[in-house]
This record gives sequence, C-alpha cells and structure tokens, in this order.
Amino acid sequence: MDTIASLFSFITTPVSWVIVQFHSVYGKIFGPDTGWAWGLSIVSLVILIRICLIPLFVKQIKATRAMQTLQPEMKKIQERYKNDKQRQSEEMMKLYKESGTNPLSSCLPILAQSPFFFALYHVLNGIATGSTIGVINESLLASARKAHIFGAPLAAKFTDGSSKVEALGASLTDVRVVTAVMIVLMSASQFYTQRQLMTKNVDTTVKTPFMQQQKMLMYVFPVMFAVFGINFPVGVLVYWLTTNVWTMGQQMYVIRNNPTPGSKAQAAYLERLTKHVTHHGKTRRRSEKTIVKAIVAKGRDRNEFERSFINALTKAGLVAQADGTVAKGEAQAVGQTEDGVTTTSGAARRQQPKRQTKAQRQSGAAKAGGDSTSDPSAASDASASSDQSASESKTTSLEKSDEPQDAKPTAKQAPKGGSNGRSRAQSGQRKGGPQRPKSPSKK
Repeated sequence: MDTIASLFSFITTPVSWVIVQFHSVYGKIFGPDTGWAWGLSIVSLVILIRICLIPLFVKQIKATRAMQTLQPEMKKIQERYKNDKQRQSEEMMKLYKESGTNPLSSCLPILAQSPFFFALYHVLNGIATGSTIGVINESLLASARKAHIFGAPLAAKFTDGSSKVEALGASLTDVRVVTAVMIVLMSASQFYTQRQLMTKNVDTTVKTPFMQQQKMLMYVFPVMFAVFGINFPVGVLVYWLTTNVWTMGQQMYVIRNNPTPGSKAQAAYLERLTKHVTHHGKTRRRSEKTIVKAIVAKGRDRNEFERSFINALTKAGLVAQADGTVAKGEAQAVGQTEDGVTTTSGAARRQQPKRQTKAQRQSGAAKAGGDSTSDPSAASDASASSDQSASESKTTSLEKSDEPQDAKPTAKQAPKGGSNGRSRAQSGQRKGGPQRPKSPSKK
C-alpha cells in the first residue's frame, strides 16, 4: 500500500481536497457526520471527474466510428488470409496504423480515471486505519469514521472481521449485506452497459477482432468487479457504482441520438426520424441534419436502413438535400433514389408492352409481310440492295481475275479428281514440273 501511495501521491491531495469541499456543502444540509454528506461528496467527485473526461469520451466515440468504417476492409483481410492467422494479424495492424485507429480506444475512459480511483482508495483506506492523508485532518477523519451508508461505514470492507467492523461502530451483518448488494449492482450495471453496446450499437454483419474484444470485455469486467469488489471499502464501491451508472446513461444517450451505421440502434433512430420529418416536413435539430447529410453523401454505399429511410421520404413527397435539410418534392423536382441515382419525380415511367396471344402475333406477322410486298418504296429499296450486292460480287470477281495465271499450284491446290491423276500417272507424265520430251522411236 505504501508503494501505491507513493505512486499516486501527486493526485491524492487534490482528490482529498475536492471531497472536503463537497463535504462542507453537504454537511450544512445533512449534518457533517452523516453518511449522506460523505457519500454525496464521493458521488459529486465522480460526476466532476466524468464531466472533465467528456472530451476523452467524444474521442472514444470517434475512434469507435472509425473502427466501424474499417469493418469492410477487415472482412476482406479475413477472407484473404483465413488460413494464415499470423499474416491476418499483421495486415490488421497495418490497417490500424494506416487509418490511425486503435482497437483499445474503448478502454480510454477507464484508464484515464484509474489514478483517481487509486487516490480515492488510498484516502478511504487512511480513514479506515485512522491516519490523516492529504487535506483531511484529525477532525475530518473522526467525522468520516462516524459516517455510515445504510449502516455500513465508509471505510468498511466485505472481508473485514467483526472486531474491525465493531471498532467502526457497525455490525458485520450490515457491512456484508450492504457491500454484497453494491457489488452485485456494480457488476450488473457494467454488464448491461457492455451488452447494450454489443446488441444495439455494433454492426453485426461483419465479424472483426474489435467485436471479439467488446464481447470479451462484456464478460471480463463484471467478473473483475465482483472479484475485486470484496476488497474495496464501501466508499470505493459508491465511487464505482456511480461511475458505472453515469457510463450507462451516457451510452444510452449516445446510442439513441448518434447510433453506429448498420446497427439496430440506427434502424430504430431512422424510424423515429422518418416519423418526425414526415410530420414536420423538415429537419429541426443540428444532429438530424448531420445524419441526413451523411446518408445523402453515401450514395450507393447506403445500408438497408438508410435506403429504407430515403424511400420513406420519397413516398411522403420529400427529398433529402445534400446539406442535410429536407425539401418538399415538386412535380419536376429532382431527387435521389435509394441507390444514389438522380431522377426526376415528374418523368413518365417506361411502360412494359402487353403480352400478345399466338393468333395476334401470327396476324401481325402476316400483315407486316403484306405491307412490305404492297409498298413500292420497300420494293425499290429491296431492288437497290440487290443491285448493290451484285455490284460488290462483280468487283470481287474482277479483283480475283487480276491474279497471274501462270502461278504454280501448290500441293493443296492439286486437282482432287482421282481418275484424272491416275491416268496422267499411267501415261508417264509427272504431276508437277516440266514434261519429258517424247522419244522419236515411239512415233
């Protein structure tokens, strides 16, 4: 403990000072020695810390959105290197580096408030052991030791013995019941927060390491809180229960108003947005305009929920604009379909021809044949085309006649007639080349 105190001594004094300032305010309302005064001081410390961490939380949301946009690329890498896990991990790390994202960004708020947690733990441990720490003097230490929350002292633990609990002016049963209930609530709130993120605000169409990480955290964190919670003082349990409830409410707000594309939360949000926009005929809030602008800019890359949103606006006679606003569609207004193609609402649709019966097709063919024979212009056109083809064939024959007549025939051009070749061979003549002169004796 001395090692931990020395590591976090730079923040122990500020944390104890903030608790004392809140205690001075709540002590005037509930009394300086009551558990409400000290308990609400710890709750106020948590709220103050989480307000200061809001910029970090916004950064976490942006990093999570960046991870969601990388999911198609992750899927391609998984399919390409599905038999080589090492190469798959290397390509994933390369993709993270090129895009500037970090899969561990979801843990940033927890890591950032860890120093405050250890500082508060050390302050409460000093109250339990009766030692002053930071700005907490002897009088404040005595007041804190008298404070009880539902019968359990702030510095009491689940693992404390009966003698130590009696020294703090409480019973072991009250301490065990209160700490057990707070540990269960703390673990349940952590599990619900992570499960809400996995079931509502994650695009489940792509299986990525990011999803596996979130699924692991959903089960690991509650178990960690349950295991380590039995060694936490009641004041620290108040701290973690408060921060878990804050995180759960903050995440519910983000999921409802700024959901992840492709998630169930986005489907529910776009359904509410469709009802709101079709009822009022416009987008009123800035967040609504931002989301509509992003949907219009996607074009053909929209998911099924976004295409349904655009189609619902079109059916209601509305058109989503590129700046995020919504305008009423006129007879000749230009809008965008669900695949991003610009169309004109007043344009006539192409009509498909009606299917004809066999008798109608035969009568139509016969009529067309009769019209072509009776039409003199058609006959003249036919004759002209025949004359043209004849002239072309004549030109071709003339070109062939210009070839030299004394060209030697090749082996392929030899006459195919079998009887002719046989008679010439029998008369002693050669098939090719000059002929022998006849002998005068044969004459």
